[in-house]
Amino acid sequence: MIDAATAYLRAGLCVLPAILAEKRPALSGWKQYQQRLPTERQIGAWFAEDAPLCMLTGTVSGHLELIDFDLEGELFERWRDLAAAEAPGLIERLVIERSQSGGRHAIYRCQTAIPGNRKLAQRVIEASSAAPVVIAGKRYVPRKVGDRFEIALTLIETRGEGGLFLCAPTPGYVLEQGSFVALPELTPAERAILIEAACALNEVRPPAERPQGPVGGNGHHSRIGGTLPGDDFNERGDVREVLIRHGWQLARTGENEHWRRPGKEQGSSATLKDRVLYVFSSNAAPFEPDRAYAPFTVYALLEHGGDFTAAAAALRAQGYGGDDDAGEVDLSGIVPCRPTTAPAPSPQYPDPGPLPVELLRIPGFVSEVMDHCLETAPYPNPALAFCGALALQAVLAGRKVRDVGDNRTNLYLLALAYSSVGKDWPRKVNAQILHRVGLVGALGEKFASGEGIQDALFLTPAMLFQTDEIDGLLQSINRARDARYENILGTMLTLYSAANSIYPMRRKAGKESPGVIDQPCLVVYGTAIPTHYYEALSERMLTNGFFARMLIVESGPRSVGQEPGIIDPPPRVMEAAQWWSAFSPGAGNLDNWHPQPLIVEADEDARDLLAAARLASEAEYTSAEARGDPVGTTVWGRVPEQVRKLALLYAASANYRSPRIDAAAVRWATEFMLHQTRRMLFMAHSHVADNPFHAECLKLLRKLREAPGQQLAHSVLLKRMKTDAKTFQELMTTLELQGDVLTVVQTTGGRPQRAYRLGGETNGER
Repeated sequence: MIDAATAYLRAGLCVLPAILAEKRPALSGWKQYQQRLPTERQIGAWFAEDAPLCMLTGTVSGHLELIDFDLEGELFERWRDLAAAEAPGLIERLVIERSQSGGRHAIYRCQTAIPGNRKLAQRVIEASSAAPVVIAGKRYVPRKVGDRFEIALTLIETRGEGGLFLCAPTPGYVLEQGSFVALPELTPAERAILIEAACALNEVRPPAERPQGPVGGNGHHSRIGGTLPGDDFNERGDVREVLIRHGWQLARTGENEHWRRPGKEQGSSATLKDRVLYVFSSNAAPFEPDRAYAPFTVYALLEHGGDFTAAAAALRAQGYGGDDDAGEVDLSGIVPCRPTTAPAPSPQYPDPGPLPVELLRIPGFVSEVMDHCLETAPYPNPALAFCGALALQAVLAGRKVRDVGDNRTNLYLLALAYSSVGKDWPRKVNAQILHRVGLVGALGEKFASGEGIQDALFLTPAMLFQTDEIDGLLQSINRARDARYENILGTMLTLYSAANSIYPMRRKAGKESPGVIDQPCLVVYGTAIPTHYYEALSERMLTNGFFARMLIVESGPRSVGQEPGIIDPPPRVMEAAQWWSAFSPGAGNLDNWHPQPLIVEADEDARDLLAAARLASEAEYTSAEARGDPVGTTVWGRVPEQVRKLALLYAASANYRSPRIDAAAVRWATEFMLHQTRRMLFMAHSHVADNPFHAECLKLLRKLREAPGQQLAHSVLLKRMKTDAKTFQELMTTLELQGDVLTVVQTTGGRPQRAYRLGGETNGER
């Protein structure tokens, strides 16, 4: 036993002496070894008398994970066949051992961090009474459910971060394949194959998640009287057609259908039975693993990015829902009714998720620039390419077009992306295009001072500043004791609002006025690290209008690389850019004195949709005002203006020679802004703290939100917070009283263990 334990330790595995009957370490204070490995001297002392051996899983053992097949390994062979069909040879690489109860262990290491213990496959059987029952050598106590007694059997589960298991050469445990000193290291994709194969054998599903409230989302009314569109779709909607349209494939027919997520070649990722989709894959976004979804929820998540109000409106247009109030105008898909219940004591922002990829496309020039960027970039990224192309269109059309409300094309765009994602390539594409059409003077880079921005625009009234690390600028503003950085922020705020007016240059003491900038068009295309940006924001920035003026798009992970191309913009792109460069409507549009931009009209349908979008944002503003939410009122108050700016840019991109704002332009602009605004508010609420204690509260909530099932065991969460037990308890007490965190009891290795999960309001469950 000493030899085996020493060999395991030298292989980087954390081994401890165990109590065989209780399946736990025989040491008091053993949890310290979840953080570090023991020494060989300790191993020699612990196993001098051949004590049973257990192994800790998770980070301390090099991301070690085990899949445990209980009930004498009943499902092991079926799991082996499913995994082998999708990845031949993968099972043969694993370490396999037989447990003392006849079950099986499949053991491996992962290249990346693993989650905590997770039940993968369960079965519920009926018992005759409340008397304990022994099944496959284990004792179960039935629970009463309704008028009958049930026993929940766990057939397959994992041992992950914070877990442990007994192993060979402990008596009763026999290695059947491989060796612990030569464990395979699996990629995330290989691990997913094993986990999903086990989940496909699950016989127990949680209740379907159905959004609460009159439309089934956000508590907004859909109509008064009649059948609701979401309820009607739950009864007769074709959820299979929705899944297929979004790339899902039917893997196996039958009463319990198996469905395969997009991008997966073999196996299954979810089951569909009685019109309820049960998802067990952790790579099936926007769905979460171990959750069941009603048809309307599936439709809302896939078709409308989780916007249940918009989903209900779309279904209404397709004929779903009752018609007893026919004849009334139903704007419920856009305009939510005011809540009839008392407002919550603090604002809550459910997460709509990142911007759907289909919203990163508008016809014409912007898409053509995007395509060129994606074809030539070393790491093509649609979100970055979209932001760069939209910023380019905004500066090309600056001071040259406006809508009937005198809204202009000046935008502050921010793309959030981690390092090495490809942030610089769209900037290079823009610089190349502007240089070729003689507008290289319209390019700016970093903000040195507010006066510097003014001086640049005085010489070139329409400018595109392409700057990286905006989060660093915000942090400097927060830390600075002088007014230089503060002046940058103030200048940007004022210039934004002066796009259809005159901006007076700053007069210095004892000197003549330097003049004015007539209708300045400042376009910003910035990039920043996601978490750094939100954490750099202060509460003052959230309410002074700066945050509300930013359009924030998240890039997601780095794509697969490709051989970069030469930045040689295609003829169609250059033709449009050259046209904008030469376009001079009215009298003296390109002079410094009073340009007269072309008015881009909106057709009748577009005007109606613009009015509806305004009503929607006003309703959200009123709701935020009733809650006493200054951030919400500031952000929602800017939405109508942003919708009109985006619709104007859509028209300019789609037909630069004869732009016209149509219904498609307004629909896109409205959907983009509603989703983006909700995401901005959610992210700000999750990161921007009022004080250090609040910052720790937000950090804890993020740890839970990122965990599988949004739940973590007490010991795991305490370790991830990297704080002392007293502070941790203060955090938990505060969050539990606020309803943000719930305490639950889970069973691990037969013993009850405290765990925490997000409360309903915090994780977006309504």
